[in-house]
Amino acid sequence: MSAPVLHVADAGEAADLAAFLGRLLHYDRAAAVRLQAQAGGRALAVFGRPPSFEVLAVRAVRLLKPYEYGIDDALDVTVSAGELLDSVDEAAGTVTVPGAVTGPPWAGMLPPQGGWRRAEDFPDARALRALVRAAVVEFRSRVGELAPEARTRTELDRVGREIWSREIGSSGVPVRVAHAAVSLGFLRGESAEADLLVAGAWVRLRTAYGAVVLRRASGGLGGLSVSPV
Repeated sequence: MSAPVLHVADAGEAADLAAFLGRLLHYDRAAAVRLQAQAGGRALAVFGRPPSFEVLAVRAVRLLKPYEYGIDDALDVTVSAGELLDSVDEAAGTVTVPGAVTGPPWAGMLPPQGGWRRAEDFPDARALRALVRAAVVEFRSRVGELAPEARTRTELDRVGREIWSREIGSSGVPVRVAHAAVSLGFLRGESAEADLLVAGAWVRLRTAYGAVVLRRASGGLGGLSVSPV
């Protein structure tokens, strides 16, 4: 049977998918992604996990029409991110789904598709970008203060964990969620908007370009209240 071909809504969708996959591969050259058909075959959700951030990254791709070669709405497969990137044809607006690979552990535990509620009083996109910029400046400053012999991977990781594990306001959400959104290109542009959604122990920082999802050990949301989406 021929490999399934996906027809994306436009060239911009194909370019954004390629950029997303390229960013994942920047952090992990052997990255895998899980693909799930959604919205009756009109959208494809692409899940990845950049190891530097310990979060799930999600890019939704609008499809022009259902897949070819007899593939139906049940498409759900884990594939190589590199092979998927190679198959993106921006000019033709198509993506060929490569063969399945053995999925990493995270691919077996994805966030729910429904039941999300919006958290109130979460910082906006501008504030989140400023927070990340300040954290990056602090990290570089603290590393620069270390003696050369003290700049070991263990020490750099310790400083990074301390900074990126801090809570955003009273939300119970670590700064690394916003850092991942910035680094993956989800919080770009002055007009970008972002909101925080909650479903049980899961939180999702959503923007027009993608989402960063984290499953926390506790389902609490600090001082934030939530309302239906």
